[in-house]
Amino acid sequence: MSATAPGERMPREIFVPARGQYDNIGDILLRRQLLDWLRPNGPLHIYVGEAPDGYAEGLGLAPDDVQYRSFRAWYAAALRSAARGRASYVFKPGEIQLTLIGMKEHLAMLPVLALVRARHGRVARVGVGSRNFAPLPRALMGPSIALSNVSLWRDAATAGYLGQGRIMPDLAFASDGRAEKRDLADEVRDVLVVSMRSDLDYPSDEWLAGVRAVAADNGLTIWCVTQVLRDDDKCGQLAADLDGQALRWNGTGHDEQEQRLRDLYRRAALAVSDRLHVLVGALTEGAVPAALLVSGQPKGGRADKIARHFAAAGLHDVSIDSAGLSIAQIRDRLQNLLGRREPILAGLAEAQAELQTVRRLLDQVLSIESVR
Repeated sequence: MSATAPGERMPREIFVPARGQYDNIGDILLRRQLLDWLRPNGPLHIYVGEAPDGYAEGLGLAPDDVQYRSFRAWYAAALRSAARGRASYVFKPGEIQLTLIGMKEHLAMLPVLALVRARHGRVARVGVGSRNFAPLPRALMGPSIALSNVSLWRDAATAGYLGQGRIMPDLAFASDGRAEKRDLADEVRDVLVVSMRSDLDYPSDEWLAGVRAVAADNGLTIWCVTQVLRDDDKCGQLAADLDGQALRWNGTGHDEQEQRLRDLYRRAALAVSDRLHVLVGALTEGAVPAALLVSGQPKGGRADKIARHFAAAGLHDVSIDSAGLSIAQIRDRLQNLLGRREPILAGLAEAQAELQTVRRLLDQVLSIESVR
């Protein structure tokens, strides 16, 4: 970074956590997007924790970024910078588990936030959603929200629950800035992608047969993929039961696995999954998303998670509850989604335009009160 001339305003240091579930490539999509947005606004001080190398590389960290493995060292640096009036803070995007452990960032960082604001720094929360909605955690979140200059929630349920903010599309809906611009509507699509959570029931015979049927009807090859490491065994079993192929993962080289997934998503006509960021990632590469749900729901989660996050991006009716549906009904509903390809891609473009508006708002928030 070039030296600052006397009297010239200098951007504040931006402290941001980027650790996440290290077995989940979806977490990388969110965090990398935010880091790319933040970087032009000032030097980044990024907490990655005990991230494996592939995770850190997937974040696309730049040479000028200051990376911390130690929470204590990062926290102390944030306090020192805030005390000098040089710091701003941005919360990591993604899902908050409103438990004492899950809210650690929002509670532990209160002294830093208070000092940042006292010295005219900025605090922002972008692309955050709640996993549960109990009254007590909401009260505990109050001080953190009150100290934020802007809070942007990624679904309406979270906005209504926590308040004091506006709704935005999930950050993963943004186009991948590392990929060249393409016309998603004109590409050859010969694949049907499947990826299902390991913590939910196994799909029924009707579910499996319905997916096989729509693949056969449209001349699609079934590929089962692993985007979250803990789903890998299920990926292999699904590939066998669907007479498909498998793109599996051993948990290393996150950036390389993401590229393999993107290469396959670019060939996919349809993506069938109960994982939000499999569907979103595939959609950004031109695949039609189909949340073909089985019985049960994630521990501590909500069955409407996918629907409400797509709705916040202006995309509706992508979820199908398969319970009690026949093979023909499942096939017909998947075929109906395939027929909506054009309006779905148009909705994606609108969501991406809205995200650029959010980015401009974040730039405005962070540019106020630069230090001399």
